[in-house]
Amino acid sequence: MLAVIAGMSVLADEVGPLVGIPLWIAHGVLLVVLIGKSGTPESGLGAALFIVLTSAASVYVMDVARDDLTLQRRGEKVTVTVVEERPIPVHGRGSRMSDYELEHEDGTRVPGPALNAETDLYAVGQKITVIEDPTGELRPQTLGEADATGDALTAAAAALAALGAVPWAVRRGAMAKLRRDEEATQAAARQNQENRLREALRTRPPVRGAYIDVTPEDYPALTHARAARIAWETGLKAEAAGDRRVWRFGETVVEEVPLD
Repeated sequence: MLAVIAGMSVLADEVGPLVGIPLWIAHGVLLVVLIGKSGTPESGLGAALFIVLTSAASVYVMDVARDDLTLQRRGEKVTVTVVEERPIPVHGRGSRMSDYELEHEDGTRVPGPALNAETDLYAVGQKITVIEDPTGELRPQTLGEADATGDALTAAAAALAALGAVPWAVRRGAMAKLRRDEEATQAAARQNQENRLREALRTRPPVRGAYIDVTPEDYPALTHARAARIAWETGLKAEAAGDRRVWRFGETVVEEVPLD
């Protein structure tokens, strides 16, 4: 996880979506395989999707924070004038944003992309203080927006969420696998006891008035009703009356145990 987040952070400026998206998909597939080996492919799919999304968010915000830090390091604080506002078309209910073209006091344009801010936040002719990038690679920002602390904390939180999802998914898968193993063990024990009961009903000689007596403690995985069903399959009936410490089976009984 750390290697992927760090690597994609480095590659963020080098590769476009046509390369980045397949890399994230490949990362998700690998996560599904690795987490699925813990026991539950279903939880691996959900966890992998969550991890990829939060990792991608962390890389994106980290890229923004890196630009802010770069702007703080090499930027210059200048007072400029807003000379043009260009609203950016929006879809849905998102905030309306505009690009603001800025001009120095000597009439030269501020280098780089336009300042991006909410629509109508600044008026044409208004003077504002921004940090500009002398190289023109980064868009200018106001003093408050250039602070990378919030972005860095957000990126770290998203990365921690992605990392935390891995042990959660593995533990969930391991617990599910343990439950399945226990259920399989119980099913095997129950089947073994059913087979032993069938064999006992076929081979054990009748006693006490033509009854075949069986000790319930020898078949802890079976209920009396299930034992009655097994007896019915062998042509016998289970006696409901009498000593509860003994199961009694015969061709005729005083009170028959209801079948399950």
